[in-house]
Amino acid sequence: MPDLSETTSHLSPLMRVMQFAARKGSRNLLRDFGEVEHLQVSRKGPADFVSRADKKAEEVIIENLGRDRPGYSFLAEESGEITGSDKTHRFIIDPLDGTTNFLHGIPHFAISIALEREIDGNPKELVAGVIYNPITDEMFFAEKGKGAYLNDGTRGGADRRLRPSKRDIFQDSLFATGIPFLGRPGHAKFLKELHQVMGHSSGVRRMGSAALDLAWTAAGRYDGFWERGLATWDIAAGILIAQEAGLIVESLSGGDVLDTGDIIVANEALMPQLKQRVE
Repeated sequence: MPDLSETTSHLSPLMRVMQFAARKGSRNLLRDFGEVEHLQVSRKGPADFVSRADKKAEEVIIENLGRDRPGYSFLAEESGEITGSDKTHRFIIDPLDGTTNFLHGIPHFAISIALEREIDGNPKELVAGVIYNPITDEMFFAEKGKGAYLNDGTRGGADRRLRPSKRDIFQDSLFATGIPFLGRPGHAKFLKELHQVMGHSSGVRRMGSAALDLAWTAAGRYDGFWERGLATWDIAAGILIAQEAGLIVESLSGGDVLDTGDIIVANEALMPQLKQRVE
C-alpha cells in the first residue's frame, strides 16, 4: 500500500484557483451524468464522442481560470489553442477524460488541468497539475518541486502525500493501459504488448481514463502504466503528478512525451522490466 501518512493543509494561490475551477466544472458533469440517457451527443470522429456536458464543463473551467489568471493562454480539448496576452503561461485542459465511460453511465472519469510556464526564456515546462474525479470527490494534485498529494474528503479535508508502489517483482505487479479503439492504429502491436505484460504480471487493467490511470499509479494503486497515441490534454497533469510522486515518466517512442503521446510510467525497479515488454 502507498504511504499516505504525510499531510499538509496548505495550498498555494495557484493551486486553489485550479482546484476551484475543476470543482466548478464538475457540477454540470455530475448533473448530466445522472441523466446520461438524455444527453445531446454529437460525433467528432470514429468512437470519439463529445457531449453537451463536456463542452459546458470546458467553458466553465476556462471562464474561472481566465478570471483568476487574466491573460493566460489555453490549450483545451474542445476549444483548441487560445492565445492570451501572456504567452509564457498556458493552461492545458481536458474537461472530461473518460468520455466514453461517461456516456455509458460508467462512473470513472475526470477533469484534468495542467499549467505550463516558460521560465527565463527556456521552453515551457509543467509546473502544476490537478486531476479531479467528481464521482469519488478525489482531487489529485501537484506543483513542481513540492510533491504530489490527494484530497479525498476524509481526515477533515487534509491533503495526503502520494507515494507510489515500491514493488520490484514484475510478477507481483499490476499495470494499467489503454486499448486502441475504432479509428486508432496499433491494434496488432498492442496485442503483442498486452501478451508480454499480462503473461508475466499480476494483471492488466483498462479503465478508460488515462488521467486517472496516471493519478492511480502515482497513488500506488497501479505499479505502472503505458499507452500510445494520447493527446497533450490527456496526460499533461498526470505527468507532473506522477513525477512529483517519485515515478519515472518517459516516452515509448523517444523525444518529449507530451509531443509523442506515447507514455510509460513506473518506479525505478520496474521501469526497465516494463519497457522490455512493450517497446
